[in-house]
Amino acid sequence: MARKKKGGKWIKGAIQRKGALTKKAKAAGAVTKKGTIEKGWLEKQASKGGTTTARQARLAKTLAKMPKRGKKKK
Repeated sequence: MARKKKGGKWIKGAIQRKGALTKKAKAAGAVTKKGTIEKGWLEKQASKGGTTTARQARLAKTLAKMPKRGKKKK
């Protein structure tokens, strides 16, 4: 896993294969019409242990909790 750096750039080091999880979700038929991954499928993949897909799913869940860049809260 990437080392945590000062300055909040840890996401850049954590994302190594952009789009890989989405590609796996499409192959499994777990992508919605909006283009997002179904939460149930993501939960199932995240609980599989130490596999690459599980780590990608857990990172996706973490990033989903973060505020969107450039959007202002009301």
